[in-house]
Amino acid sequence: MSIADFADGRSLAHGAINAAIAAIHQRGGGVVELPAGRFLCFSIRLLSGVRLHLGEGTVIEAADPARHGGAYDGPEDNGPQLYQDFGHSHWRNSLIWAIGQHDIAITGPGRIEGRGLTRNGPGSLWRAQAGERPLSMAAMSEAEVGALEQSHAAMAGLGNKAIGLRECRNVELSGFTIAGGGHFAVLATGCTDMVIRHLSIDTERDGIDLDCVSRCVVEHCRVNSPNDDAIVVKTSLGLGRITPSEDIAIRHCTVSGYDLGTMLDGTRGRTQQFAPDRDRVTGRIKIGTETNGDIRRVTIEDCLFERSRGLAIECVDGATVEDITARRLTMQEVTTAPIFLRLGARLRGPEGTRIGALRRVEISDIRAEGIAHEFPVILAGLPGHPVQQVVLRDIGLSFEGGGTAQDAARQPPLVANAYPEPSMFGVLPAWALWMRDVQDVTIERFNARHAGDDARPSVIVQDAQGLNLREMPLWQPA
Repeated sequence: MSIADFADGRSLAHGAINAAIAAIHQRGGGVVELPAGRFLCFSIRLLSGVRLHLGEGTVIEAADPARHGGAYDGPEDNGPQLYQDFGHSHWRNSLIWAIGQHDIAITGPGRIEGRGLTRNGPGSLWRAQAGERPLSMAAMSEAEVGALEQSHAAMAGLGNKAIGLRECRNVELSGFTIAGGGHFAVLATGCTDMVIRHLSIDTERDGIDLDCVSRCVVEHCRVNSPNDDAIVVKTSLGLGRITPSEDIAIRHCTVSGYDLGTMLDGTRGRTQQFAPDRDRVTGRIKIGTETNGDIRRVTIEDCLFERSRGLAIECVDGATVEDITARRLTMQEVTTAPIFLRLGARLRGPEGTRIGALRRVEISDIRAEGIAHEFPVILAGLPGHPVQQVVLRDIGLSFEGGGTAQDAARQPPLVANAYPEPSMFGVLPAWALWMRDVQDVTIERFNARHAGDDARPSVIVQDAQGLNLREMPLWQPA
């Protein structure tokens, strides 16, 4: 039988696809092309030298173990995984996966539908719980948290990623659509020399996660992820060792937090107001939260944020995060802070993990409007550990307004070991810019205004050294 014989959406097709991939791999490489039709699959194993091409009208549907009489490949035994959650720690339990392969590709214009995948899974085994979950989840009951974080036993046979890649090199992902990706639509860990372009992703949790990845370009992608981050650079300990992420470019991408599925169907729904962490919808570009290894030389440029949280650059697990450039970003309907830089002390890592460094960050040509009033631009380090060498240049911001005199009188807590989110400090006492524990910050041409009444000052700076502030015509509405 040929692969085309399994394109009926009822027969399990992964066996035939895996056999075709293995045959092409044995012949030295080539293309496995799936014709138009619907292919119901459990795990597909991509091998070196093989390009899996999803043609026009091709759909790979993630099978459901409860309905389709099968199972995804089991999560590999990587020993104790203490410092990151289950999803970051395994790759085989994916719809499509590869470990240690090279010169591999998945190309479009077809579609991956993650109907049978799960977004859930256990949290980390690390028990310093102050920084394990966002403070916004503090009021949730154990049952509510448990509904999101299933046990290891409950994950048997389940798939929780559309694409999982570990320690692969020369990787191309281009042209296709992912409708629902489970915990991760794309999880790339320890990979080098990657190109991810022209993907359309509308998913229930993370979009594209680049974990301990080097020499990677993400461009012309559209990612809608109301419940979690859209495009993320991080450095977990999922590989069992400290590994950097470096030399990464994210450009010409659009991220958003519209209702699930409504980016792909064009309706851009706005019913959902909150993500599972009980902050407003997510959908942003972020560096962090996992920052065990250093992150260097990341450029984020010419991107659009729609109905999402703003740009976040976080360092909380001991790494050095440095030489970060973000420029020419447009944000519309910003659900938390438009810019959030945080050096913290969650320190989720082995004994002896120390506070890291966040430095040499240049952010320029930012336009953001419809910003929630609680969240100015935030630059926040710790006493003795400032955020250093930051440039904010040509910033134009429009806030909703609404801060009260009581808000203006607040003294935000230090929350050094908390999970980093703009909401960790509560409503801030400044409406445009709040900085604490910073050093050598240059701000040029920073313009901000608010639409309604706001009783707070525009700018508050605490414990700062080496400030260079120029052309900051902040004003109250007439």
